[in-house]
Amino acid sequence: MSKNGRVLVAMSGGIDSTVTAMMLHDQGYEVVGITMKTWDYANVGGSHKETGCCSLDSINDAREVAVKVGFHHFIIDIRDEFGDYVIHNFVDEYLAGRTPNPCVLCNTHIKWRALLRRADALDCGLIATGHYATINQQQGRKYITRSKDPDKDQSYVLWGLDQECLNRSLFPIGGYRKEEVRQMAYDWGYEELSKKAESYEICFVPDNDYRGFLRRQVPDAVNHLSGGDFVDTVGNVIGQHAGYPFYTIGQRKGLGMAFGSPKYVVEIKPATNEVVLGDLEDLVRNGMYVYKTNSMKYEQIPDGMELISKVRYHDAGTLSTVHQEGDRVRVDFHAHVRGVAPGQSAVFYEGDDIVGGGIIHTSLNDL
Repeated sequence: MSKNGRVLVAMSGGIDSTVTAMMLHDQGYEVVGITMKTWDYANVGGSHKETGCCSLDSINDAREVAVKVGFHHFIIDIRDEFGDYVIHNFVDEYLAGRTPNPCVLCNTHIKWRALLRRADALDCGLIATGHYATINQQQGRKYITRSKDPDKDQSYVLWGLDQECLNRSLFPIGGYRKEEVRQMAYDWGYEELSKKAESYEICFVPDNDYRGFLRRQVPDAVNHLSGGDFVDTVGNVIGQHAGYPFYTIGQRKGLGMAFGSPKYVVEIKPATNEVVLGDLEDLVRNGMYVYKTNSMKYEQIPDGMELISKVRYHDAGTLSTVHQEGDRVRVDFHAHVRGVAPGQSAVFYEGDDIVGGGIIHTSLNDL
C-alpha cells in the first residue's frame, strides 16, 4: 500500500498527462492509468486520420509509460456516452443558432463522471488530470484558480465541475509553466515526448472543419437551410448565405461575398434563417444573460458582486457586476465587449479564482 493511496490518472499519451502520472508516482501515490476512447473518426466521416488523444498511437504512448514505470493501465470505451451527449449537443446548438463549447461539456458531463465511476470500481480515492489549473479551498468549498502559466491556463473550461468532482481531483502540473513540464519529461527520459507538438482542435473535428462535420452529421438539415438571407442591422437583404449554422458571432472571413467594407456576423436568427451582418461597432454589447450556472467558490454566485467575466477561452476578461435573476444571472459589463456569442461559456473570476460560470443565453445590446 502506497503512503498516499491510489489515484486514477487520465492519460492521453501526451506530455502533460504523462508528467502528471510521473509526478504522482514519485510523490508516493499508487498510480493507475486510464485512457478514454471518446470518439472514432470512422464514425463521423472526414478525410483525416485519427489524431490527438484518441489515436491508436496516443493510446500506445500512454500504455508504454505505464509499462515502463510499472503501474496498471486501462483503456475504456466511452464513445457511446460521448456521442450521445457531446456530439449531439454540438450539432443541436449550431442548428439552434448558437456556438457550443464541447470541451466544457465533455469535462463536466462525460470525462469526470466516467473517471469517478472507474475510480470507485478500481478503489481509487482520487483522480488526476494534466490540466493547467490549481485547486484551492475556503470554508469547506473547493474552487479552481488559474494556472501559474497564463498562456496555458485551462481554468476556463473547468467551470462546470461540482464539489464532488473537485473534492476528488488533483491537477499536479497546475503550478508549473509549460517549459518546466517539458523539462521534467526530458529529465525522466522522455526526450521525444518533451518535444511533442500540441493539438488545439476539437477532438472529433481534427481537420478543424466544423462545417464539414455538420454536413456529414445532418446533411438534410443543413441542405434545407442553405440559401437564407444575409440582412443588415435594419433588416435589408444584402445577400444569401450557405445556412445559418455555418456562421458564428464576430465572424468576418468566409462569408462568401464581398460587401465593399468589412462586415461581421452580429446576430443569427434561426426562426427566419437570417444572418445579420454589421460593422465592428455593431458587435458591442454591454451585458449578457447566463444560465445553467455552477457556483464554485461560494455556495451561490453573490448577487451584486463585481467580478471579471470571460466570454471565450482567450478573452482577457472584463470587469462586470453580476445579478441573480431567478434561474439565470444578468451580467452588466463595466466596459463594452465585442463578440458575445450565445452558447459559449461565461466564467466569473475573483482575481485568479473561479467564482462560477454558465452558458451565455443572450447578450444585452448597447442602449
